[in-house]
Amino acid sequence: MTQLPATKALVQQALSRLSGSTVAITGGAGFIGSTLAARLSDDPTIQVILLDNLHHDAVTDTPLLRRPNVRLVRADVRDKVAVTEGLRGAQYILHMASIAGVDTVMKMPVLTMQVSLQGTMNVLEVAHEMQQAGQAVERVIDFSTSEVFGRYAFNVGEADATLLGAVGEARWTYAVAKLATEHLACNYWKQYGLPTVAIRPFNIYGPHQMGTGAIHHFVRRALRGEPLILHNDGSQIRSWCYIDDMIDGLLLVMVRKEALGQSFNIGNPRSTVTIHQLARDIIRLSGSSSAMEHLEWNFPDVELRVPDIRKARTLLGYEPLVDLEEGLARTIAWYRQQPVITVVNETHGGDPRPNVG
Repeated sequence: MTQLPATKALVQQALSRLSGSTVAITGGAGFIGSTLAARLSDDPTIQVILLDNLHHDAVTDTPLLRRPNVRLVRADVRDKVAVTEGLRGAQYILHMASIAGVDTVMKMPVLTMQVSLQGTMNVLEVAHEMQQAGQAVERVIDFSTSEVFGRYAFNVGEADATLLGAVGEARWTYAVAKLATEHLACNYWKQYGLPTVAIRPFNIYGPHQMGTGAIHHFVRRALRGEPLILHNDGSQIRSWCYIDDMIDGLLLVMVRKEALGQSFNIGNPRSTVTIHQLARDIIRLSGSSSAMEHLEWNFPDVELRVPDIRKARTLLGYEPLVDLEEGLARTIAWYRQQPVITVVNETHGGDPRPNVG
């Protein structure tokens, strides 16, 4: 496909354009944020600020924080004073901080909404104040979620109607809050000219993932020879996107002028399987003897989620390059090198959200 080398060339151009800049990432100690920081900081002229409360910590005791052009600011995005200090001097702001994981969201729905709504308002307001003070703010990227499409979403595009669950069902508080932040980011562009973009990640996985996530859960348990626990019969369908493809998409969004004021699905519709098949593939690729066990799950779940990424292809030149088989093999190889960790009562049925700090 002629698109594939073109995508890599565009990503390299994006990295070149970011040389000499300062990039701030809220939730930067999480899975996606720390991976992006590592890619950016390979260029010693790019200064990277990670603003995070370390609830999900993929950076402590890693080589990333030993790089002279990477700085960690430990702070909560609900604290506007801390956000103001943490974003100081940044031309590019990626707002990834949120509460992640179905179990956590259901236990702490108020905190989930506070972090999304208050945190995003703080980031946008601080960026707007920086812009008013004459500082060059090149891009503010708000992380939304594929959850805004509800329980059934096949080939959904950015302009398709969102569908949210019933009021009072804690499972959907994350999606409701994230959809609100998308509107907020878009309106800061429309009303104030703040250069915003919204991203909807679809099931990101790969090395360094932690916390929740079906692939994280399945790989760790498969390597320990423990049963893989699936919610209900495992017939839920997901499209999975390898972390390197996610980072390529982010780099393109950071610099392409066509992205301004837009929302983008970032995912890989070609890597689509049931949760049951995903578990089987991980057992096979890891050479595991693990069995699969099914746990009754009586809460609302996402049954089908496959993105339409034509908008990202057309406006950004984005094309995911890593298929599921290759991505799983890379992920399993990375986890084999990690210390063995025993996890008690860990269950999973395919939480679609990545951890983002």
